[in-house]
Amino acid sequence: MKAHDGMYIGGAWRPAAGTDTVAVVNPADEQVIAHVPAGTAEDVDAAVRAARAAFPGWAATPPAERAARIGALRDVLAARKDEIAETVTAELGSPLPMSQMVHAGVPVLVAGSYAELAATYAFEQRHGNSTVFLEPVGVVGAITPWNYPLHQIVAKVAPALAAGCTVVLKPAEDTPLTAQLFAEATEEAGLPAGVFNLVTGLGPVAGQALAEHGDVDLVSFTGSTAVGRQIGATAGGAVKRVALELGGKSANVILPSADLAKAVNVGIANVMSNSGQTCSAWTRMLVDAERYEEAVALAAAAVAKYVPGERVGPLVNAKQQARVRGYIEKGIEEGARVVAGGPEAPLATGYYVSPTVFADVTPEMTIAQEEIFGPVVSILKYEDVADALRIANGTVYGLAGAVWAADDAEAVAFARRMDTGQVDINGGRFNPLAPFGGYKQSGVGRELGEHGLAEYLQTKSLQF
Repeated sequence: MKAHDGMYIGGAWRPAAGTDTVAVVNPADEQVIAHVPAGTAEDVDAAVRAARAAFPGWAATPPAERAARIGALRDVLAARKDEIAETVTAELGSPLPMSQMVHAGVPVLVAGSYAELAATYAFEQRHGNSTVFLEPVGVVGAITPWNYPLHQIVAKVAPALAAGCTVVLKPAEDTPLTAQLFAEATEEAGLPAGVFNLVTGLGPVAGQALAEHGDVDLVSFTGSTAVGRQIGATAGGAVKRVALELGGKSANVILPSADLAKAVNVGIANVMSNSGQTCSAWTRMLVDAERYEEAVALAAAAVAKYVPGERVGPLVNAKQQARVRGYIEKGIEEGARVVAGGPEAPLATGYYVSPTVFADVTPEMTIAQEEIFGPVVSILKYEDVADALRIANGTVYGLAGAVWAADDAEAVAFARRMDTGQVDINGGRFNPLAPFGGYKQSGVGRELGEHGLAEYLQTKSLQF
């Protein structure tokens, strides 16, 4: 795979400060496909200085012009969608159809939404005798994960650019090639030098240096809750803005009136997508006692269609594979019943995990409380609607979820009482304008749409 041997700083590819590199491994065959520079604090400092120097000019650029540049970026991403999909498949292991439709397709929609929003948003508002100005926060340090490598980049960079901020990106070390393609796209789209900068490398080195840098005004991080706590503590000590999109343990609540077969099949598909490596995946399926065994049988039949190496890709690396298999073993140890899959590796080569369905899961079990981040579904039984709500809200997370019922009104009434940031009603479709983010330990702040733009703005009022 094509890889740059430098950092993208100040509008050009520059040699890294150090000589260490990070190997990029194809998780489907375990082969090294490229090496990228392992960024240091010196690289981060150079990128932040470039972003700081570019900030006044970009912040002063009229919103319509910023919108035009984001629109151009969208067009470049659309034109290069095949190359992007192939790169994501190579470094993440996602099946190519998934990479084409989701990993390459969704970022185009999101970038387009911010091109439109930048052109229409009221950055200046009148309230009584005050004029309120929504101004860019400044330099943004964006730290993105590997599971949706381009989407997570665009979901941070596009609103930051729309707001008038400049950006330093530190992508996940497992999927840096997609980030390098994005850097190329910003150059092709005509972004001024220094408005977007890229430093590849390891989280504890380059990521930490970015989060701690004194000239970064806001840190936007997507990843584990444990790392999010560290970044939040660092930002709090510096009185620095922070946006955190963290873990999830989302409930798929199937109410007694729902179409059971549809709800189960869509729920299984939701978790199997991206090999279960989705923070918002509906990994807890809640079914009433009367239809519980029917739901278990439907789930086992549905998951059999997801064949590793065909419809389900590998996990991103060996560590993640071992972690997920460990959770499956823990579920068995605590008394859950395996009705599909199990801890055994389904293929001899590649970081694959068998798509797994557990029955007889109780709310206190580890697999019902902790984020597994793999193709694993736990089916829990509830006695009545109040019990379903108690179970749905019974984790430290609150990122997403789903509710199924005979009519939308019944599902909405239940969803309004769920402690979670986003709920799909009867299979509601993805909306790039809907705010995404969590309650409780699932994070702070929102991404996408106007609420995502607001994270990168600060408020000034003039009274006259």
